[in-house]
Amino acid sequence: MPGLWQGLGVLLSLQLALLCLASDPCYDAARRPRYCLPEPTDLAVGRLVQASATCGRPPQRLCAFRHPGNTSSRRCRLCDGADPAAAHPAAYLTDAGGEATCWQSGPVANASLSLALGGRFELLYVALRFCSPRPHSLALYKSTDHGHSWMPFQFFSARCLQAYGLPPASVISKASEHEAICTSAQTDPTPLVGGLVAFMPLAGRPLARAFEYSPVLQDWVTATDLRVALDRRHRGLGLRGREASYGVSELQVGGRCRCNGHAARCGAARPGGAPQCQCRHNTAGPECETCRAFYCDRPWQRATPSDAHECVACECNRHSHRCRFNMELYKLSGRKSGGVCLNCRHHTAGRHCHYCQPGFKRDLARPITSRRACKACQCHPIGAVSTMCNQTTGQCQCKMGVTGLTCNRCAQGFQQSRTAHIPCIRKSAPYTYWMGTECQTHCSPSHGRVHMNLRKYCKKDYVLHAQLLAMVESGEWWQFTTSVLAVYRQRQVPIRRGEQPLWVPRQDLACGCLRLQVGKAYLVIGNDAESPDPARLVLDRNSLALPWRDVWAHKLRRFQQQDRQGNCRSP
Repeated sequence: MPGLWQGLGVLLSLQLALLCLASDPCYDAARRPRYCLPEPTDLAVGRLVQASATCGRPPQRLCAFRHPGNTSSRRCRLCDGADPAAAHPAAYLTDAGGEATCWQSGPVANASLSLALGGRFELLYVALRFCSPRPHSLALYKSTDHGHSWMPFQFFSARCLQAYGLPPASVISKASEHEAICTSAQTDPTPLVGGLVAFMPLAGRPLARAFEYSPVLQDWVTATDLRVALDRRHRGLGLRGREASYGVSELQVGGRCRCNGHAARCGAARPGGAPQCQCRHNTAGPECETCRAFYCDRPWQRATPSDAHECVACECNRHSHRCRFNMELYKLSGRKSGGVCLNCRHHTAGRHCHYCQPGFKRDLARPITSRRACKACQCHPIGAVSTMCNQTTGQCQCKMGVTGLTCNRCAQGFQQSRTAHIPCIRKSAPYTYWMGTECQTHCSPSHGRVHMNLRKYCKKDYVLHAQLLAMVESGEWWQFTTSVLAVYRQRQVPIRRGEQPLWVPRQDLACGCLRLQVGKAYLVIGNDAESPDPARLVLDRNSLALPWRDVWAHKLRRFQQQDRQGNCRSP
């Protein structure tokens, strides 16, 4: 029996989970994202209204009508703020009493009511139920920055031009649908009690039916605060000025949280806090106004009835949890993908972490999503040109006479030498050619410190700061791929900054006339005399290649300036 009850409990939990998924308004039955909105609510209920004037301090006699159409039904009572039974505070505007309670301003020419909504909302309507005759002129203002600035929302007046400087408008043009208009509707004093003034921000706007596609209207209905300005009362209703008052029994503001079509629920994260949307579609933010972290493969967009514009996760093949959006890549992809993965792990690299870092190769026995998709090349430190290999085959780039996947042995017809620069030499060539008497007569490598001075600078055709990136054999020459970082002395055939080849005779390198290592930076001082092509950069036994020191930069710039002043003499 316990096993039966446990099984029923699991089944019930599963059914409840499926029911919750099926009832999510932001997804259809097939879990496809769709446009969704929070339910509209009365945003004013229970909120504090700030009134510029309220009767009762000191106590005063005010008169109002009991019958909507009978001016003789006047009744006068004392308004006393110290007596709860005779007070008419602004709290009555948003309480649960409805028309049974009423705020009264007292005998003032004009009054205002200000309501802080507690957040940014999209307003559907604003309605005021009066317990006095409706005012002759009334204005609605809204704020989108929590009351720091105000803009007109709607004007009501029996004389629009006189009261607000605007002609009465009955038709709203597309060009002015984000502007307030003035209307004489709902300004008649009758009914004398219970009269309604209601305003719907989208009513009469040309693009109201296409609201979700109109950023102008979306901003138009958005507000954080509302203000009602009661600017003028009607006269000639049988009420004396010192007994007349503005009176409002209900203030209702219909609206919903601004969630940009990505949430169906909204609530405060803490008591008294600003409401926040419960975002769906992989969006985030108080208004679902951005994509969640790692869901940046497409730009954020507001949802519409035709497209939910769900935020899509970046494709990083499980090697990264961070990415950023790149608009240029998004456009180049035909507006399909713009995510760029950041901090790829497991020795991967690339926009999607889809290939291996230099020095690693793909393990084709594992999928690219595996943590072990890339493994080290393991190139031999002496036999290989560098630590990099072909990412597909794993073949390292071998030095001359060296073979093997990792460049770990001499090729056929070659034998091992005693120098790391050329670890394998041809068997037909006597070893003494490279390291014996002939090398000793070929050049005399310098083993001490070489001091750089103006004389040495002027004797050479070019002086460069360069970094060696790679090397490959080409007959009797070694060709280095070089990145020229700075040119301190220019030859007749100009040398460009950036990548270009540098040629070194094979014998000069084998005999140690020049000590070069891929990956390091050098001060290169050379001549063009031995160059087979004047356009080539040639470094031979008569040249200098000194490991770069940062302190040389200032000295070389000084030599360069002296050269421009004519202090160098051609040898």
